[in-house]
Amino acid sequence: MADIEKAIIKAFGNKLRLRVSGLLIENDQILLINHHNLGAENDFWSPPGGGLNFGESIDDCLKREFLEETGLNIDVGSFVCVNEFLSPPLHAIELFFFVSKRTGDLQTGLDPELADNRQIIQETTFLPLGQLQKMPPAAYHNIFHALHHLGDLKSIETFHST
Repeated sequence: MADIEKAIIKAFGNKLRLRVSGLLIENDQILLINHHNLGAENDFWSPPGGGLNFGESIDDCLKREFLEETGLNIDVGSFVCVNEFLSPPLHAIELFFFVSKRTGDLQTGLDPELADNRQIIQETTFLPLGQLQKMPPAAYHNIFHALHHLGDLKSIETFHST
């Protein structure tokens, strides 16, 4: 097992995590993070977000994660759904919210749980849903698997499981 895989498992694996994620849509495209060395396809596209710390509000967590991963300051909007992400050794209960950009310039950020030489955030960009869905399903977050349009996120089930 590669050192990066060991670092991922040590930081995030073999435990249940509570994550918050933000859905930022602009010009019919969604902001996504490409995580290298994660998932069956070795690249995994998902919305920005991360683990909720004890004593941290959901809003504060989502704002912190967006700033760390994208360089953007955001406003947290309405709740979208609860999702269970289960891909051993990773297991998370995820809370998704719509967000809007307040300030900042988009950049590819860092994951502070990982050392500089073991970063998995490879790219941060806006993608249209159609381009995302041309990839193998294992290469992008399951919340997008059943969608036909990004507008469908407004009517997604409250609980969505892998």
